[in-house]
Amino acid sequence: MSKSFFGIFTRGLAMGAADVVPGVSGGTIAFITGIYEELVDSIGRIDIKALRLLFKEGIKSFFIYINGKFLISLLLGIGLSIVLLARFITYLLATFPIVVWAFFFGLILASAVFIGRDMNWKKSPELLAFAIGILIAYSISTMTPSGTEVSLVYVFVSGAIAICAMILPGISGSFILLLLGSYSTVFGAIGHFTEDVASNAPIIAAFGIGAIIGLLSFSKLLKYLFQNHRAYTIAVLTGFMLGSLAKVWPWKETLSTRINSKGEEVPLLQNNISPLRFQEITGGDSQIFLACISLIIGIAIVYFLARVDDKSKVARA
Repeated sequence: MSKSFFGIFTRGLAMGAADVVPGVSGGTIAFITGIYEELVDSIGRIDIKALRLLFKEGIKSFFIYINGKFLISLLLGIGLSIVLLARFITYLLATFPIVVWAFFFGLILASAVFIGRDMNWKKSPELLAFAIGILIAYSISTMTPSGTEVSLVYVFVSGAIAICAMILPGISGSFILLLLGSYSTVFGAIGHFTEDVASNAPIIAAFGIGAIIGLLSFSKLLKYLFQNHRAYTIAVLTGFMLGSLAKVWPWKETLSTRINSKGEEVPLLQNNISPLRFQEITGGDSQIFLACISLIIGIAIVYFLARVDDKSKVARA
């Protein structure tokens, strides 16, 4: 995939689709498609210097400085994907949960292996950073989501926090919204925007403003870490991805439920179990054959993207 408008736009579509799923990170997609560091650097360029360029030299200089073509192409893809795919992905998760989660399990597992290639596995400090990443992501992934009623101020704060997770491989911004109790409110407003514009527009605006502020702030920290502590940053991010696998394990036992924004009963607290245990508890098919195929497809996609990224690096060298 070349870094043309179409190439970046399609990456954005994939990132948006991933960000809709609680447990999957758009940052993971950015990493395995080879645009993660460019994304962090481009966002980090939106600062005081960029504003000075805008007012002194005009929109063209500002646009070039912040890598505007890249950012707009990516954001268009992400935005369109979230708007168009929110309902579809929710439907797939509700109808084929085991197969869909198996796909994402394979995708994230292979992504962690792909990113981990850059680690020096013989260095104790990097191994420690890797272990810390696993611990943090696992702890977050196994927390109990909140069922709190939310205000616009709370949606704003949730947006600022969740966007930080959305650009971190392995930590799902959607799951952070679940933990904060804002997932149903935010994605309900997006998925049903046209049905009640007056009620949904303020929610989307509050979330969007919070996300922009959080993104601009957090990207600067990530940019600094990549520039000054790249090896440790890669180690932590690899750990994040492996630690998050607990959240996307396909076979789960539902311990408690919640009522979502559409009045539907959905799982709140779940426990990972084996396929055989799943059959014993539910009496249903564990779909292990289909799950294995789906998992392999997820792994194959990452392998293909990694090969394409490696070839593009050689071509640019």
